[in-house]
Amino acid sequence: MKRKINFSPINLGGKIFELMEKIHREKPLIHNITNAVAMNDSANIILAMGGLPIMAHAQEEVREMVRAAAALVLNIGTLTPAQIDSMIAAGEEANALGIPVILDPVGAGATSLRTESAFRLQEKIKIDIVRGNYAEVSTLAGLQGKIKGVESIAEEKNAVGIASSLARQRNQVVVITGEKDIVTEGKSVMEISNGSPMLKTITATGCMVTSLIATFAAVSSDFLLASTGALVCFGLAGERAARGARGPGSFKANLFDEVYNLNKEIICQDLKVKTYAL
Repeated sequence: MKRKINFSPINLGGKIFELMEKIHREKPLIHNITNAVAMNDSANIILAMGGLPIMAHAQEEVREMVRAAAALVLNIGTLTPAQIDSMIAAGEEANALGIPVILDPVGAGATSLRTESAFRLQEKIKIDIVRGNYAEVSTLAGLQGKIKGVESIAEEKNAVGIASSLARQRNQVVVITGEKDIVTEGKSVMEISNGSPMLKTITATGCMVTSLIATFAAVSSDFLLASTGALVCFGLAGERAARGARGPGSFKANLFDEVYNLNKEIICQDLKVKTYAL
């Protein structure tokens, strides 16, 4: 039975804004080993939030690059076996240095290569945060999620149960993004309802939010709060971007502007988060 946790939206919003201010002060370097489709957008969303992106994939340099970074993103959207080897090398270095590692298992469950690679990364590296859609996370949890290409087509009937099960199995924060975003470490759940249907009209939104989660995790060891903060900010920016959009092109441009222009008042007044204990 779910037990609701009472909290003040102003208090949560204030904590999220404090992390944003910390990002602006520290300008953390976020090392992304990510996919070709999302690379530019992921870099720009990090910049819009105040962080610094680097996209370095070659196995010969990833360990050195990780040493300069504050967080590491592993995104298998356009994977190759060589890229997975680079991810493992970078992840091992990040683990040794205590740098947070965020996994985006794009398309896990769609092909054997993607599924096996996602499991291999989970086995070889301590992953701190997993961010995926319902089908991808279901696959990592050992269940079968319906997926078409890299998009989930399953009904998200038990998203909380699946996310919390994986979180407990792996001792990590698990994020399932969808109509409602779920964030859990296996004990409590943050359910975020901010967002816009327009986010489905452009590519790379999931990849962007993964990089945004990494940016927040770079300045906070509370990965539950960091993930929630990133999702709230991205969802709010999506809502605001849609208001003046004439279509997907103008919406995408507006999205970066709205992330850049977020402030404490917007976050505290407009965040939509439910929190409960499992």
